[in-house]
Formats: sequence, C-alpha cells, structure tokens
Amino acid sequence: MNLAWLEVFREVARRGSLTAAAQALGYTQSAVSRQIAALEQATGVHLLDRLPRGVRLTQEGHCLLAHAEAILERMRSARHELEDLRELEAGRLRVGAFASADAVLVPQALAAFRAAHPKVALSVVEGSTRVQLERLQQGEIDVALVSAYPHQTLDTQQFDLHHLLDDPLLVALPAGHSLARGTAVRLVELAGERWIEGFPESSETLVQACLRAGFRPRIDFGVREWTAKQGFVAAGLGLALVPLLAAPAIRPDVVLCPLHPHDAPVRTVHAATLRRVTTPPPVAAFLPCLDKAANQLRTAATR
Repeated sequence: MNLAWLEVFREVARRGSLTAAAQALGYTQSAVSRQIAALEQATGVHLLDRLPRGVRLTQEGHCLLAHAEAILERMRSARHELEDLRELEAGRLRVGAFASADAVLVPQALAAFRAAHPKVALSVVEGSTRVQLERLQQGEIDVALVSAYPHQTLDTQQFDLHHLLDDPLLVALPAGHSLARGTAVRLVELAGERWIEGFPESSETLVQACLRAGFRPRIDFGVREWTAKQGFVAAGLGLALVPLLAAPAIRPDVVLCPLHPHDAPVRTVHAATLRRVTTPPPVAAFLPCLDKAANQLRTAATR
C-alpha cells in the first residue's frame, strides 16, 4: 500500500472535500481522485461517499483512517529518528581498545567526540587485539583499536585498518637505576637485567628483540598489564618494555628511556572496522578524533 495514498486519504478526510485536499497538497483534483480510487481498489472497500457538497467517510473509511494516521505518525517518527542518527543527534558509539590505548589516546579522542556530539551514547570495552577483533566481527563493538608488531599480521580480508601511529617501545627503569638518564639505551647494556613481563605477545616481542641483541632476557615476574608492571619496576624488581602510548601516564618513580632505533620494537596502531559493512555515522566522526589525538601524542613525543 502506497504511503502517498494514505496521506491523500487523510487530507481528504480532514477537509471533507477532494477539491480542498487537492489545493492543500498542491495536486489537481483528478490526481486526488485517482489516488483515492487506487486506495479503494487496494483495500477492496468503499472509503468515501460523494455528496453534493464534499465527501463523507464510510464506516470502512473511518476504520482505515485510524490506521492511516497511526502509520503516518510512525513514519514521521521514523524519519525524525533517522535524521537524528544521520546528524549525530542520537545513536551510540561502542569502542574496543587495548589497555595502553586506553591510557591517553582513546580518552582524548572520546572527549573530543563527546564535545562535538554530546547526544551520542559512548561505551568502551578493554581487551587484547585478538579479543577486540572477535567482538568487532560479532557486532558487539563498532570500532576496535588494535596493534601489531612487525612479526604479526592483521586480517585485512575481514577488516579495514585505519593507521593511527607507529608506537615504539621504551624501557622502563626505576628512578635510581644507573641508566635512568632519559637518553637512548642499547638493549645489550641491559643484558644482565631482570625483566617484568607476562603478556604472551609482549613476552615474545621482548625475547625476540633481546635475541637480536645477542642475549636471552631473564623474565622474573609474569605481570600482564603495563600499569602493574610500573609498580614492579618502581620497586626495583626488574625492567619492563612500555609502549609510547602509555608514556604520558607513567608514574613519577619510573623513568622511561628510548631504545636505540636498531633495538626498539615498533608496533603499528590502527582503528579497525568491519569490511563490507556500512560505517555508522558515529564511527565516521570518531576516526578524525582518533587521528587528532594520535597526532598530539606524536608531537608530544618529539619534544
């Protein structure tokens, strides 16, 4: 059933006249008559009685009018809601991110997004890259912050990757350490040190980097998250590799030193979306916020 027929029928019912309805709608009277006839044929009932002056609804016409008004009101509401979604006056943005991205990058991007679009509901869920890609594939989040080291690959068949930045690892030392001078360190200088690491991917990265430098690292404590690693480092229990992404949130009793460019593992950080799926307006608006936050982090790191 054509919605335009219902709109014409409602206008005729309100005005009690084909001519008056035609004038209000900007149609010819014959066009209005044809649409009423088409509606009557589609419903199989007589909707209007033609009188010497105007028209009057039949019993069937009164019945249909109630439904027509409800349908047209629902469509009006639907158009309004769709417009709100398109203009970011409503909707939601579900973000997935790994822990160090949640230190500074994601909060800064979300704050900028909320300032521009305060009516969009925001949520964040934390987890590893593998977990976030699974959530993205299952439709549980709209965009995922993911990372990969040179020995890792990300699936570009199922996901579109928006590159944000390259994130070199720094070495975290207790403030009293002899090498805690803030200048570049060669990994070979740390050959006799104890290490704090418990996350499988990061452990592999540490081991491979040290093997390239000619030694195997001694990992004394299996601590997964970078925030906990800081506590162990500050207590003098060992050293840890910390991503540049987390550097602005480092505690004051820990010193971060860059590794020599030949030694420093560098991971790439991306915003991932599901390929061949329409990008929701909030995601399209969030990506520039991520770009800006990533640029600010890069600028701060070079100072």
